Amino acid sequence: MTNRRTFIKTAGLASAALGLGMPSLSFAERKADPIFKISLAEWSLNRSLRAGKLDHLDFALEAKKRNIDAVEYVNQFFMDKAQDKAYLQEMKTRTDGEGITNVLIMIDSEGQLGAAKPEERQQTVENHKKWVEAAKFLGCHSIRVNAYTAVPFSQDPKIQQEAIDVCSSTLRRICEFADDFDINVIIENHGGYSSNGGWLAELIKQTAHRRAGTLPDFGNFRMHTEGDKILSYDSYRGVDEMMPFAKGVSLKPVVWDDNGNQHPLDYMRMMKLVLAHDYHGYVGIEHGEEGREWESIEEIRRDLDDVRRTLENEA
Repeated sequence: MTNRRTFIKTAGLASAALGLGMPSLSFAERKADPIFKISLAEWSLNRSLRAGKLDHLDFALEAKKRNIDAVEYVNQFFMDKAQDKAYLQEMKTRTDGEGITNVLIMIDSEGQLGAAKPEERQQTVENHKKWVEAAKFLGCHSIRVNAYTAVPFSQDPKIQQEAIDVCSSTLRRICEFADDFDINVIIENHGGYSSNGGWLAELIKQTAHRRAGTLPDFGNFRMHTEGDKILSYDSYRGVDEMMPFAKGVSLKPVVWDDNGNQHPLDYMRMMKLVLAHDYHGYVGIEHGEEGREWESIEEIRRDLDDVRRTLENEA
């Protein structure tokens, strides 16, 4: 398996694999060690959750009914439960009972990494600690944080570096706490500076902690809006820059170019790019169309499974 993965990384997947005469993996082998795994981000069901049509405790079980056995939580839907051990135990009991993997928790509304004042940044660190502990309790590998900052958005490299400096210090302190719990602290491209793949990669480099990583989101490369102009970053380039530090991947079925335009995701192109970085972890579906959330999720799961099957057969 190691040879197969190294080969995929260096040889462009399909043509050389066939030339070497490497046999296709059996279904059992693919099931045991897939080329990548599929999970579901809770945000995909945000409308149903907010409307009370779906309870947070039932999210993972509903995903399992749709042949997805790994889930990514969003703290917004159990915001006051981070330290409620009985509630967390109920979450864990339900997922353990159904063989569902708890992958990560996406953290929002707990302060800016790059807040203006030192005491605010320290409060951001403190606010995230309870979620690190909750992630450990649930068996997750990571929490996702946001690289938001009080530094105004700018294309000036000096100001961009200022934003990196202020965010990296806070991120490192969260990582130092999380290290004791074997939890990673990963940043998604989520608007502003973070939706510049090169900027985010540099932030992780400067943080220089083994727990710091990225969560590339294929569809989140919209950086800023100035009047009618959308400043965006090419999704394929951005993912490529972030993947060396990736500890997770989020799939939206759209991508951006450098000119403020969106396009349908080229599944095969993007997944070949992801695999080229020797990534074989979870690809989290984060998409749910209004009025047909589960239907659109299942469509993406089938498309992604088809791509996986094709790539495995080629390898």
